[in-house]
Amino acid sequence: MVRFFYVLIALMWASVATAETHEVLMLNKDKQGNRMVFSTEILHVKSGDTVNWIAKSKGHNVEIITSPNNMKFKSKLGKDATLTFTDPGVYYYWCTPHKGVGMIGLVIVDNDLSNLQDITKVKSYGKSKKKLKAFLKELGG
Repeated sequence: MVRFFYVLIALMWASVATAETHEVLMLNKDKQGNRMVFSTEILHVKSGDTVNWIAKSKGHNVEIITSPNNMKFKSKLGKDATLTFTDPGVYYYWCTPHKGVGMIGLVIVDNDLSNLQDITKVKSYGKSKKKLKAFLKELGG
């Protein structure tokens, strides 16, 4: 029994030790001149990884629109946001005030695309609709 406990602790420590932190910037304009964007629009992570969205420009936020676990998350405008992802699947998010101009992104956990179809059911606006269509095509959906 004691041996089992030590193995369990070692496994837990190993999963914590391998978790990564990813940074996504919320920008008015990127280096290529694209306006109202997240610095990484499709981010692949592993279960246990954390994403830090950094508000480099005022007036941006992160709102999870659809996810495999029906997560409800909406950060405050102009504030950094942090989430740790534990459930595999695709998380679709946007900047609430700039969703119509294409400020959207995807976090894909453990390369699991099983809920990709759910994303197609979300009502997209303006440039986001075209951009999301391109993302889905890129992912094979």
